[in-house]
Amino acid sequence: MLLSVNTRLAQLLNIREQQVESTVNLLDEGSTVPFIARYRKEVTGSLTDTQLRDLVEKLTYIRELDDRRDTILKSINEQGKLTPELEQAIFATDNKTTLEDLYLPYKPKRRTKAQIAKESGLEPLALLILENQDLDIDNEAIKYMNNDAGITDVKSALEGARYIIMDIFAENANILSQIRNKLWHEGMLTTKVITGKEETGIKFTDYYNYSELIKQVPSHRALATFRGFNEKILTLNITYPEQDTLLRTEISSYDQIILNEYQIKTTHKWLVDSARLCFKAKIFISLENELLNQVRETAEQEAIKVFATNLHNLLLQAPAGSKTTIGLDPGIRTGVKIAVIDNTGKVLDTATIYPFQPQNKYQESIRIIATLIKKHNAELISIGNGTASRETEKLVNDVLKEYTELNATPVIVSEAGASVYSASEYAAKEFPDLDVSIRGAVSIGRRLQDPLAELVKIDPKSIGVGQYQHDVNQVKLSASLTNVVEDCVNSVGVDVNTASVPLLTRVSGLNTIIATNIINYRDKNGKFTNRTQLKKVARLGEKTYEQCAGFLRIYNGENKLDESAVHPESYPLIDLISQKIGTQINNLIANTELIRQIKATEFVNETYGLPTILDTIKELEKPGRDPRGEFKTAKFKDNVHEISDLQVGMELEGAVTNVTNFGVFVDIGVHQDGLVHISEITDKFIENPNEVLKAGQIVKVRVLEVDKNRKRIALSMKGLNKINAPVTTRTPRPKPQQAQQIHTQNAMASAFSKLRK
Repeated sequence: MLLSVNTRLAQLLNIREQQVESTVNLLDEGSTVPFIARYRKEVTGSLTDTQLRDLVEKLTYIRELDDRRDTILKSINEQGKLTPELEQAIFATDNKTTLEDLYLPYKPKRRTKAQIAKESGLEPLALLILENQDLDIDNEAIKYMNNDAGITDVKSALEGARYIIMDIFAENANILSQIRNKLWHEGMLTTKVITGKEETGIKFTDYYNYSELIKQVPSHRALATFRGFNEKILTLNITYPEQDTLLRTEISSYDQIILNEYQIKTTHKWLVDSARLCFKAKIFISLENELLNQVRETAEQEAIKVFATNLHNLLLQAPAGSKTTIGLDPGIRTGVKIAVIDNTGKVLDTATIYPFQPQNKYQESIRIIATLIKKHNAELISIGNGTASRETEKLVNDVLKEYTELNATPVIVSEAGASVYSASEYAAKEFPDLDVSIRGAVSIGRRLQDPLAELVKIDPKSIGVGQYQHDVNQVKLSASLTNVVEDCVNSVGVDVNTASVPLLTRVSGLNTIIATNIINYRDKNGKFTNRTQLKKVARLGEKTYEQCAGFLRIYNGENKLDESAVHPESYPLIDLISQKIGTQINNLIANTELIRQIKATEFVNETYGLPTILDTIKELEKPGRDPRGEFKTAKFKDNVHEISDLQVGMELEGAVTNVTNFGVFVDIGVHQDGLVHISEITDKFIENPNEVLKAGQIVKVRVLEVDKNRKRIALSMKGLNKINAPVTTRTPRPKPQQAQQIHTQNAMASAFSKLRK
């Protein structure tokens, strides 16, 4: 009998069934993962957001599997072919592939040669040959000759019987499972250049004659081969050791699997030939396509995981804070666009300067920037890292040298996605009177103040922190990135009185309509002064309020607790705590001495469990704490602006822009990211760069190699940074040929640089 969904989930996740049942109920009732992870720890047994995301994914898989199982059982039963043994096998599997293997013999098919042979009455002959290997098949075949059915001789009778037997072999779930497993472990992903495409496909040079075990192909190489295949530069196949070495008359180990399943003697040439033909003409062709899809899907999953990890780290970069900021969107011919924004992100002033060729109004540009700094008392200057960024940084430094009384701090920030935001419908609504280019300067300024609040306005796929993101399943990618953004936004919390619609939309329980209604209510009635007022917003009912209230912050309002992550449902708990301590709530907040007197276990009851009480006490100590850490920025060398300024051995500081499975890309201020290969990150062995580095991290690097013509930079971090590599048992990693490794590094560096721009 089939185990329940919750039981199977508990076994898969290695957690208690009660945890699963309670969590699934919450999900089915409409609760979000951030809400469950933060405010329902007693119910879930303190499952983390990562565990919950995994549970949701596996829950979806199992429910889809069960739906498909029901459909298959119904179909086979309607055919009158559902035996107790088959039913048991179908109920026993928890794998979609195995389920389809079991269904294959009963799946409605087009009219095949085997089907035609059955219609001609040859199925009894086929079964007889398979069951009785001592049979004289020629004499037996004579009995099945039928001129009306086109069976005019022994040869045609045996040919029809062979088609039927090949179908039996090809639809045997056990055979398919064994051959699939064998091919996965010893099959090679093989590519060759298509004749005549050597010049047009030069970027795929490393794959012109490439072969690697399919189970070991890293995601970036797998996706590169599929891209080459899709662009009709490469052929793409799975090969196996015996494919070229065995003579056509020999029995391969794959053929032997079929023979063993039916206990066929190797001396029975007719059945042996049937098995060999079945493997080559039916099973291998089918499994080759299936395994290629598996390689692609596995590579896509890894690429999506890399993208999600990078996005998470990028969104959670420390904000510079609520300070008046000047955003500069650098340009040469088109000029440098300027936007001055106040500490809430409101645009105060705009301008365009032309310090570079062809106009060369350098001194005038210095005066304009200085005037804007003075006029608005700007504290930060945010410079986009695109074309002319280092020249613009020098311009700003010259301003500060000439006007020594100014205290603004220049910072170069990633401008990835700024142009996408500028041309978006939301930007047009937000700044209908501003030129598109000026909107970009606003975005560059705001993303220094608060990266998360600004980057949520941009499609995550446009931020450029992914690995072959355009080659992966876009639906799965979007779903994964949406989850990441949602988790990041809710982990930080949102100021309901300043947040934009895109930011509010990411809050647990809210959608675009309700977020817009919050903004409209705010515009009509003024700032929210307490969380309870949220219930007055159109379409924000009790359930939505429960989901969102703890993540929305109201600063300088009527209740100090509204600034914290304490959910309103826990306010009575704090009343109890303050009464027990004998002080006012406001005196308790952030008072470490008083808070340490609280004994959490004294307040456990039917309403509040220990996890909620501990979280509440922790929040009382540091209400509204920002989990994003301290703001830091890379200090680029003043005399290094272009790739031509780099010298081998030079040590520089930079910011990690992308973390991939094969290394990390670092912005060192020369308009082209350099690559630190995984082998150059640390002297210790690491399986994955994500173990030790993250997007946005400031690191020191050493220049190993510079290819000025192709704008490619190889870097090393060895001996320059304190990196705590995890203790890992080293397993052999397939090493690409040196030329392939260099090409892959350089190609990826070039690709990522284009994405960022």
